[in-house]
This record gives sequence, structure tokens and C-alpha cells, in this order.
Amino acid sequence: MISSLFSRLIILFLGTLYPAYASYKAVRTKNVKEYVKWMMYWIVFAFFTCIETFTDIFLSWFPFYYEVKVVIVFWLLSPATKGSSTLYRKFVHPMLTRREQDIDEYLNQARERGYSAVLQLGSKGVNYATNVIMQTAIKTITMVAASPEARGIQTSQSANELSRDHDMLDANDIILQRSNSLNFAESSYSAERRMIITEMMEEEEPQLHQDYDAGAARLRDMPARKTKTTRATTQAAAGRRATRGASKSKQNELQAGEYAGGIRSRRKLRESTPYVDVVGD
Repeated sequence: MISSLFSRLIILFLGTLYPAYASYKAVRTKNVKEYVKWMMYWIVFAFFTCIETFTDIFLSWFPFYYEVKVVIVFWLLSPATKGSSTLYRKFVHPMLTRREQDIDEYLNQARERGYSAVLQLGSKGVNYATNVIMQTAIKTITMVAASPEARGIQTSQSANELSRDHDMLDANDIILQRSNSLNFAESSYSAERRMIITEMMEEEEPQLHQDYDAGAARLRDMPARKTKTTRATTQAAAGRRATRGASKSKQNELQAGEYAGGIRSRRKLRESTPYVDVVGD
């Protein structure tokens, strides 16, 4: 009987490596007939591998199981039998043509769902990794804190913090004392200032009353003063007008007298000059 290992090696060399090299030769020489033959073989061999996965689990106890597998591979590969092309034309090709659309739809759905599933799995993996990292960091911190050296450091830090707190309290007390003294000085200064201002206001109140009374009396005398000044101005204007009229009349009288004297002198000169006959002399 053939063991499972020996049958696996035969299938590996004869069913996988030799067909792979033959497919390479067909592609390099661009022989379409050989290319189609080996493509049909690979499709049938893929179905054989899928079926073999399940039969190895459930039918490996069957007698002559591994010998049957080797014989099937020889039958598929042999150019005399042409088992792969026969199975492809009679069974595989008709089955795939009938269900091609359904298979394409399933593949498209699987791609879409696979993309979303990959994203979900990636996000879950990232979250799991972050949680693991955080937990390990917390554990290390707790272990370090539980060590005696860390406790000594914590006690020294707490002592330093307490000393700092005491220093801050003393500084605050000093600042409060100084602020209280400053407030007392400001309050005393403001009280003295208020007293001085009240004394000055008390001293200035009589003078303010006198000034207020004098201003009120002036306001009362304003109408009488206005009437007196208007009367004086009217009398002065009338006197000025009278003097101007008298001076104008005197000037007119003088001008009239001068005019009359001139006329008289002219008449006397005309009367006093006798007629002289210049030609007779």
C-alpha cells in the first residue's frame, strides 16, 4: 500500500510542478492549443484539490484511498486519456455557464462585504492593541510605584511639598500683615484728609454766604442801574445834539455876514473909481 506521504509527493511533482512547467512552455511559445489544454487542466485540478481537502478528513480510512488519488492524477494528466479536458467539457464548463451570473453576484457581494469586514477587523485590531498597550503601561506604573525606591521618592516628594506649603503659608501671612498695615495707613490718611476738608469747608461757609448775598443784591440793583444809565445816555445825546445845532447856526451867521461884507466892499470900489480918459491925456 502507498502511504500518505508518498502519495502527497507524487501528486506534488506530477500534478503540480510538471503541469506548471508545461504551462510556461505554452505561454512562451504562444501555442494556443497547448495553452487551452493546460488552462482546462488547472481548472479541473482546482476542483480536485477542493474535494481532496474534505475527503482526506472523512475518507482517509478507506482502503486503497491514496492509490485511487494517484490514479486520478495520472488520468487527468495523461495525454492518452485526456481526463482533464473530458471532465471540463462534460461537467465543469456546463455547470459554470449555468451559474456564472450567480457566482459573479456572490463575488461582488463578497468583495464589498470583505472590504467593510477588513475595515472593521482593522479598527478592532487597533483598539485591541491600544488597550493592551495601556494595560501594560498601567501595570508597569503600578509595579514601579509599589517598589520601595518609588515609595522613598514619594515620601521625599511629599516632604518637599509639605515644606513648600509651609513656606507658602508663611509668605501669605507676611503679605496679609503688610496689606493690613497698608489698609490701616490708608484709612487713617483718608480720615485725616476728610477732617481737613470739613474744617476748610466750615471756614469758607461764611465767606460763601456773604458772596452769595452780595451777588443777590447786585442782581436786584441791575434794573435800576440800567434805567439810570439809559437816562444819562439819552440826556448826553440830547446835549450833544443841542451843541451841534448851535454851532451850525453860528457858522451859518458868520458865513452870511462875510458874504454881505464882501458885496459891500465890491460896491464901494466900483463907486470910488472916477472915469479917466486915457486917450485925451
